[in-house]
Amino acid sequence: MGWCDDTQSKKYNQEISFPFRYRAEKLFKENSFYDIFINIKYNQSPIKKGKGSAIFLHLTNKKYKPTHGCIAILKKDLLKILPHINKKTKISIT
Repeated sequence: MGWCDDTQSKKYNQEISFPFRYRAEKLFKENSFYDIFINIKYNQSPIKKGKGSAIFLHLTNKKYKPTHGCIAILKKDLLKILPHINKKTKISIT
């Protein structure tokens, strides 16, 4: 599974399967940062090419390295907030 971030693709800013002919981010990584993640659904309705691809809330480690546009928190903290999130939850980035 992956996420297309290539504006040349009709699948831009959508979930895709590999192999895939356009640029896309793999959502299964050895570092386990995507073991648990939430798609914040940025630029989803409608999708506008060039406005930016997905923003995920995903895991990080204690080093808190910068992401490429996502929000990353420790697993223990994500597990605390998960029970309070449902389909109606809105995550606002300010």
